[in-house]
Amino acid sequence: MFSRDRLAKSPVFLRVGIFLLTLLLCWLPFAAILQAAIHDANRLNILAMSLLFVEFLVLLRVWTRRVYHQFPAFRSYGVGISQPQGLELLQGLAIGFITLFALFSIQGWLGWIVWRSPSPDLPRFVLEGALTGLGVGFAEELVFRGWLLQELERDYPPSTALWVNSLAFAILHFIKPWDEVWRSLPQFGGLWLLGLILIWAKRAGQGRLGLPVGLHGGLVWGFYLINVGQWVTYTQQVPEWVTGINHNPLAGIMGLLVLSGLAIYMRGRSHRIA
Repeated sequence: MFSRDRLAKSPVFLRVGIFLLTLLLCWLPFAAILQAAIHDANRLNILAMSLLFVEFLVLLRVWTRRVYHQFPAFRSYGVGISQPQGLELLQGLAIGFITLFALFSIQGWLGWIVWRSPSPDLPRFVLEGALTGLGVGFAEELVFRGWLLQELERDYPPSTALWVNSLAFAILHFIKPWDEVWRSLPQFGGLWLLGLILIWAKRAGQGRLGLPVGLHGGLVWGFYLINVGQWVTYTQQVPEWVTGINHNPLAGIMGLLVLSGLAIYMRGRSHRIA
């Protein structure tokens, strides 16, 4: 049995494995109860994932305090309330939102998409998109650029942690049925590149999560508006692999080009801070 001090000094993959196994064992009994009580698949998925994240927050607090003796627990991962954090969150939202709409605007200018009239439900979509973007952004950034990145940086130099974390971010998005994995496989490169961008965003914010949360949330928010709001129609003038396979901008050459530009900008900004 590991003592807390011995666990803190154990290899990163052992620490991460023990953390995830503990989380899974705590979550499975409640997930089983939810599955027996709820028959709507969409509602079940939302509740089960929400419960998993709440349990992650609880376990992360205990883990950080007991294993690493860090107080307050979440501040070490870049979470906190401060003026720089808030400004970086807003800046990230603006960068993500503008980047997404710039991508689609370029495609519209080239004649590859046609913009449609906004839905009468636009105000609702704006609110839903903002909440979805911030929720997804905060959850994924705390997990990947908060907890996992810090665990990697305890054992490896920053450059190694950067590549391992971004690859893990891309790979773990493919925990799904095999037919869905195969269908969405073209997204892998975009997800990997996005993972790099978000780490550089955290480093540009001197370890704060405000900028990556905002950037991630802004991208999700913009895509939610375009996708759910059905703002665009593809003209089929170019192949899907140019605009995005299955209409996903992460799975197309244009999306990769725009993300590459964002990566160059964010990498340069992180190096100026360093």
